[in-house]
Amino acid sequence: MGVSLRHLAFSLTLLVIGGGAGILGSRYLPTPKQPFQQLKTVPVIQPPANPPAGNRIAEGIILESDRNFIATAVEEVGPAVVRINATRKVTNQIPEALDNPLFRRFFGDEQPIPDERVERGTGSGFILTADGHLLTNAHVVADTDTVQVTLKDGRSFEGKVVGVDTVTDVAAVKINAQNLPQVRIGNSNNLIPGEWAIAIGNPLGLDNTVTIGIISATDRSSAQVGVPDKRVTFIQTDAAINPGNSGGPLLNAKGEVIGVNTAIRSDAQGLGFAIPIQTAARVANQLFSKGSVDHPFLGIKMVDLTSATKEQINQETNLNIKQNSGVLIVEVLRKSPSAQAGLQEGDIIQKINNTVVKKSSEVQQYVEATTIGTTLAMEIKRDGKVQVIQVKPGAFPENRG
Repeated sequence: MGVSLRHLAFSLTLLVIGGGAGILGSRYLPTPKQPFQQLKTVPVIQPPANPPAGNRIAEGIILESDRNFIATAVEEVGPAVVRINATRKVTNQIPEALDNPLFRRFFGDEQPIPDERVERGTGSGFILTADGHLLTNAHVVADTDTVQVTLKDGRSFEGKVVGVDTVTDVAAVKINAQNLPQVRIGNSNNLIPGEWAIAIGNPLGLDNTVTIGIISATDRSSAQVGVPDKRVTFIQTDAAINPGNSGGPLLNAKGEVIGVNTAIRSDAQGLGFAIPIQTAARVANQLFSKGSVDHPFLGIKMVDLTSATKEQINQETNLNIKQNSGVLIVEVLRKSPSAQAGLQEGDIIQKINNTVVKKSSEVQQYVEATTIGTTLAMEIKRDGKVQVIQVKPGAFPENRG
């Protein structure tokens, strides 16, 4: 019997919006004309004898303040952030109420019910290579083969959706162009809460919007975020992420991409999530090379043990868990690699290939980094006794993605 994890389920808003953005007009006030002689009397800021590195002196008279790291990062990366407009046709289902004799008796048979409708959505993406390889979220380009890609400089291209991986919510898009601006990839493996985080995207259709915050947490499991069907451990940030930001880059203070902005919690403020760039880049490489992604699959559901979860599990199941920490297997799927290897509900995972694991996210990351068919030596504790079980991951079932 599987353990109820309702307390881990949260609502998630996928960041894709329909429609276009409005255009705001601007009014410029005239500059009053002054005699040239009067301009001579206007005080100016004299530059120091040894101006700091990075300052600019306008015409040798007025010293500009240093650009901060945010402006520098945005100036470098902004041109490589794109807007993605997706159009998809959706087949209408005729409501049962409209397809019954009583309705037709009063309203007749001539009521027009279109067979299809067109949905439009807007998201973000960023350019990986100068020859037009782009990365975005899968839900931004879902159910469409081509999209419209618009660069910051106004150029627009038809983009081909090369591949979509719904398991990680990553998609690869290609446009036919050369000498494009491109991002620099950073390292998402060693992020520390408190580091700067810069988000760039097109929230609510407002192109190249920049927000700033910090890394709030790392290794947030898909269950914690509210998407248990995904195979991702997320970066959490308080940088403002809104509908339309999906697929845009999350940057560090150096202007390097460390994540792909992908989701916000609809029931809270100041919580945004991003796919670590190491995960997204690995998936994108497979999508560009072969159009699909192989995901190793064990077939278990896990939960991190705490005193609270231990108490709930013991109350709701016939298990008798005594540990307050560790990775507990709460369900083993039938006919899965884990079931065939002999793993059981109630087993507590302690090590994989002699590597200690303390969180379910660590187990997930370890498995995801392996290849299908590779033998994993899983050290588990069952009924107080330690044993090692050999498990060979299989291919992630398509109907589970």
